[in-house]
Formats: sequence, C-alpha cells, structure tokens
Amino acid sequence: MDTAYLAPDFAQPDIQGRTVRLSDFRGLKHVVLVFNRGFV
Repeated sequence: MDTAYLAPDFAQPDIQGRTVRLSDFRGLKHVVLVFNRGFV
C-alpha cells in the first residue's frame, strides 16, 4: 500500500457502544487498528 493512499472511511462501535469512525482520527500522524479474535 502506498503511503499516499487514503483508507476508506468506516465506522465501528467502541467498547462503550459509541460509534467511532476512521475519519474521526484524520489529521493525526498515526492510527493503529487492532482486531482481536473472540475467545472461545
């Protein structure tokens, strides 16, 4: 992925149930996404 590429915006609920969008973090230098697998 080229560094000039903008990821598409998406929304997900946070742990408190509030909707968080990737665009909420636009302008920050780094954004780290972590997708944990559920524990079975």
